[in-house]
Amino acid sequence: MQTSLDHTLTALADPTRRAILQRLAQGEARVTELADPFAMSLNGVSKHIRMLERADLVRRRHVGREHFLSLNPQPLDEAAAWIVNQRALWTARLDSLEALLRAE
Repeated sequence: MQTSLDHTLTALADPTRRAILQRLAQGEARVTELADPFAMSLNGVSKHIRMLERADLVRRRHVGREHFLSLNPQPLDEAAAWIVNQRALWTARLDSLEALLRAE
């Protein structure tokens, strides 16, 4: 089973999904508004949106027949924290290795 971090990183791996998130960072939008800039079918964009929803990066609300999407930044914050932790771990390991090499 994929972890939430796996879902987040998988969702971020695609440039179309990143572009959708960038647009949603400016505020809520209708699905059709999000689809406009892309040279693909509405169904194709909807598949990308479902992937973002699976990763909990996007929230959907319904008003009648309209679907409004908004950005949920929490998974991005969690991914950023994981990256910072990994960077600190590897920086410490590489600093230790450098110290050992200089000691020789």
